[in-house]
Amino acid sequence: MAESSPSKPNSTIDPYEFLEIKLNPDGSLTRNDNVPTVPPSSDPNQTVLSKDIILNTTTNTSIRIFLPNPPPPSSAAKLPLILYFHGGGFFRYHPSSISFHQCCSTFAAQIPIVVASVAHRLTPEHRLPAAYDDAIDSLFWLRAQAQNPSVSDPWIRDNVDFDNCFLMGSSAGGNIAYFAGLRALDLDLSPLKIQGLIMNAPFFGGVQRTKSELRFINDNILPLSASDLMWALSLPEGTDRDHVYCNPKVSDVIHGEKIGRLPRCFVNGYGGDPLVDRQKELVKILEARGVHVESVFCEDGFHAVELFDPAKAQALLDYVKKFISSVDT
Repeated sequence: MAESSPSKPNSTIDPYEFLEIKLNPDGSLTRNDNVPTVPPSSDPNQTVLSKDIILNTTTNTSIRIFLPNPPPPSSAAKLPLILYFHGGGFFRYHPSSISFHQCCSTFAAQIPIVVASVAHRLTPEHRLPAAYDDAIDSLFWLRAQAQNPSVSDPWIRDNVDFDNCFLMGSSAGGNIAYFAGLRALDLDLSPLKIQGLIMNAPFFGGVQRTKSELRFINDNILPLSASDLMWALSLPEGTDRDHVYCNPKVSDVIHGEKIGRLPRCFVNGYGGDPLVDRQKELVKILEARGVHVESVFCEDGFHAVELFDPAKAQALLDYVKKFISSVDT
């Protein structure tokens, strides 16, 4: 389990100012970060094609598909698929946000693989478990693509190996991948087969502070006050950070042996991430339940470093490629 220490004074950083958000009287957020977005691309000169499709008109969710260009010839083996959940503390960003669009494009081109990036509902307008519900919607959509080739999207129908699918997420997206994986255990997704979960710097927390949270209390990327606020905006109202969605130890108590039924897992983390103790705790829980876990924890690096450091981005891609290629389908 993660080493923990008694509660101490919180970060001195104003989380609303740091995150560039304002909470409105009606409970919605004004988001002022103005992150650039990228439209999908059908440019035949690009190494990856992308397009947006509607997932659920009621919830206003969508999926951005990334396809290597040129796609594999019809005589070649079809490609694995990553169902991807972006980061952003559950409350911001979108598959069109430039960092996540570029990440998915690079994965699609270099592994190569088809990526389906989910635009889930955001908190606090849609608190958890809304994002998990949207993740399951995306799994049902993918199952329908496999079951009904006559009406499925041609990019998916012609290029995806439905026996070789993965759930992947970064930060909050890693948390979504974990809980989507647990929910999927109770669903009949055939002929779809989830071969593994890939969690990059997954976002977890708890009431009791870990040593890494206290060590990086005023972190430049994820200060403790910002982390606390993101959970306060995301968890069901009236709950705290020891909720099952947040604390891995509580998840272990509630889900118990079910965790042991998860497919192979890969967890990536960094020594300079305030969340690193929580991530190592999750790995120990998975291992104790008998899950095949591969983990890499670099001594250096910080939360979301792969969005800033090309070498770390390439290392993550290489780890993911190795994990995917090692699956015996």
